[in-house]
Amino acid sequence: MATGQSRSSNNNSNSNSLLVPQASSALDQLKYEVAQELGIQIPQDGYYGYMTSYDTGSIGGSITRRLVQIAEQQLAGTSNNFSR
Repeated sequence: MATGQSRSSNNNSNSNSLLVPQASSALDQLKYEVAQELGIQIPQDGYYGYMTSYDTGSIGGSITRRLVQIAEQQLAGTSNNFSR
C-alpha cells in the first residue's frame, strides 16, 4: 500500500454516519440513559471537552454492549421463527 492511502475502501469522510438517520434520537436517548446509569453527567450545552476520556469511553462501551445485546436478542427471536 502506498504512503498516504487509506486502508478503508469507504470514501465517506465520516465513518460514524448512521445507516438509518431516524435512529439519531433513539441513540441520543440511549446515551443519556447509559450515562445516568453510570452516574456520569453529560453537559447540557453539548460540549464534551471537559469530560474525561474514561467517562466518554465508558458511555460508548456501554452503548455498544447494549446494542449488541439487543441485536443478539433479535437474532435469537428471528432464528426461532425459522425453526418452526
